[in-house]
Amino acid sequence: MSDWKIFQGDNRDPHDDIARLPKAPSWRKFSDDDESHAEKKRGANFQVRAEEVELVNAALYLRRPLLVTGKPGTGKTSLAHAVAYQLKLGEVLYWPVTTRTTLKDGLYNYDAIARLQDTPQQGSNNPEHLKEIGKYIQLGPLGTALLPSNRPRALLIDEIDKSDIDLPNDLLHVFEEGQFEIPELVRIAEKLETVEVRTAYKDKTANAYKVRIDQGRIQCSAFPFVILTSNGERDFPPAFLRRCLRLNIKEPDEFELEKIVAAHLGKDERTTTQAHSLINEFLKKRKEGDLATDQLLNAIYLMTRKYAPVGEEKDKLVEQLLKILNSAEDR
Repeated sequence: MSDWKIFQGDNRDPHDDIARLPKAPSWRKFSDDDESHAEKKRGANFQVRAEEVELVNAALYLRRPLLVTGKPGTGKTSLAHAVAYQLKLGEVLYWPVTTRTTLKDGLYNYDAIARLQDTPQQGSNNPEHLKEIGKYIQLGPLGTALLPSNRPRALLIDEIDKSDIDLPNDLLHVFEEGQFEIPELVRIAEKLETVEVRTAYKDKTANAYKVRIDQGRIQCSAFPFVILTSNGERDFPPAFLRRCLRLNIKEPDEFELEKIVAAHLGKDERTTTQAHSLINEFLKKRKEGDLATDQLLNAIYLMTRKYAPVGEEKDKLVEQLLKILNSAEDR
């Protein structure tokens, strides 16, 4: 049908057509329900290749980080969620990396300014206020991943290739030792041995949302399952690479794309028909430049709704949805 537009962009009176929006696609749901947990949404439908299974298991056995490279949209981050979901590792701790990211950002944050503002007269070293120091400390994703636990925690360090040149080397000691200190707590350990702090987990109901730290030191008992993603924009030091297992995720072929579409959107006749045509167009355009799999899913989802564009309007929208990511005209 051609009346798929909810927003018309004209001067009509306000209306309630937003109620016609269908359910969100599985990869764009933002709240949990009885049938779907957050990790299931990200990991349950991910199609894993045999090579990926082997390298994940090797990383688990060897207690080594897994450095995953591949073009955008090939499933580097989804792999972490798939492993966490199937092995019941809980929420995936997410650490996005930029050129300004430091090791301390991943380990913990201490809000000294807020603490000083809250204790202007008595001073932060007053015995009564020492007990409050935990309110101003939050563990980062890496620091949280290193907390003691019976099973590995899952950590995703995203786009490590965008980091400052020193970060990969700074990570080496932490990866080798599986421990670190919080100097602000070590300095007061004689006066206050145990401090409760927040972690990087988002779920406030989780047992590890707040934890107690003894003597300002954290030592993992089970090395976390760590995935570092890279788009291949830079090389890493040999010492760093030696301590990682390396996996390159290839772009999915036609058969694999069909499996991905079926996992996310089902196998009904309407979906299968649209998918076949759009997969062929996707593969053809991918020869011209980079395309992400979720672009294909977006196109198929829109074209298989009850209300969907048709004819020339459909062709133009598909062209926009399957736009080359590294196109010169977007630079």
